[in-house]
Amino acid sequence: MAGAALAPRAMAAAVAKGDPVADRIVINALGGLGDPNGPEGADAVLFSPRVLAEAHASGLTAVNVTLGYVSGPSEPFEFSVRSVAETDAAMRAHPDRLLKVLTAADIRRAKAEGKVGVIYGFQNAAMMGNDASRVDIFANLGVKVIQLTYNPANQLGDGSMAPENRGLTPFGREVVERLNAAKVMVDLSHSGEQTCLEAARISKAPISINHTGCRGVTDLPRNKTDAELRLVAEKGGFIGIYFMPFLNASGHASAEDVVRHIDYAVNLCGEDHVGIGTDGTVTQIDDLTAYQATLAKEIAARRAAGISAAGERPDTYPFVVDLRGPDQFRKLAGLLKAKGYSQARIDKILGQNFLRYAETIWGQ
Repeated sequence: MAGAALAPRAMAAAVAKGDPVADRIVINALGGLGDPNGPEGADAVLFSPRVLAEAHASGLTAVNVTLGYVSGPSEPFEFSVRSVAETDAAMRAHPDRLLKVLTAADIRRAKAEGKVGVIYGFQNAAMMGNDASRVDIFANLGVKVIQLTYNPANQLGDGSMAPENRGLTPFGREVVERLNAAKVMVDLSHSGEQTCLEAARISKAPISINHTGCRGVTDLPRNKTDAELRLVAEKGGFIGIYFMPFLNASGHASAEDVVRHIDYAVNLCGEDHVGIGTDGTVTQIDDLTAYQATLAKEIAARRAAGISAAGERPDTYPFVVDLRGPDQFRKLAGLLKAKGYSQARIDKILGQNFLRYAETIWGQ
């Protein structure tokens, strides 16, 4: 155990020389710690030896991982409670490598101790049923981020693929109020425009859009309009740019597209409100050719379930091919530097902006 505890520090020391992220806070506002090559897929929080080693090697300080119900036939509340409990058990098996994040100080502690901070988050609030007090249950279990909707509508509001764009329901407003009181981040990723705008206006705390792109660059529903991005920033919130196909109208997004969307968001919202939420894992898919068949099945299943977004196709990878794997954050830092960004601005985008936002919502 003592040897295992030293492994992250030894790895950090080995790559520190000339490493653009070695001494930086790097926070993925929406990502994963699963192995996409494994039988359970990329979204599973497996904490395998490879995943842990590559997460540490990447320079990652903390990541918001998706737990709980997103879609499907499972009962949302029961499934979500079970998911948190199972993740807690997996976390306890790796106290030397992982740290459950409950406050912003825990992110700093993870960096100081050479661990990866794990932020528990939901990508759908369907598990609230018709009882807003369930917010307190999940907050007490350590869930720190709750996204109001996925792509379709739910009982809180309309998602990005709901054609009516109706905004928040009365129950949705009640849940936002409860989330504010419980000091849980209100995440409007995947939401429809009116749902996002209304949540930003009524929330007593700043809200976030933890993984999105800019519709002003690429006009797809999963990307946010200027009005949404600007209002979230004006209210003191956070916007994370993802590494997803929606960044390019062709569906084949590149690292250059990621930089383009980051730059657009910085110019629109200011450099204090933009970060990254890759919507992907650090561990990359090893065999892209073999993955094609798996991807086709995944897209077909998502379409059949009514949860697919415009821009998802069997030939569009749900990641950026030239910005993945353990070096993705280093490469992004280099691309931003080449763009002319100062080190201070790069630091903000890599993690300092999310950390500041976390301090606002969770406390220091």
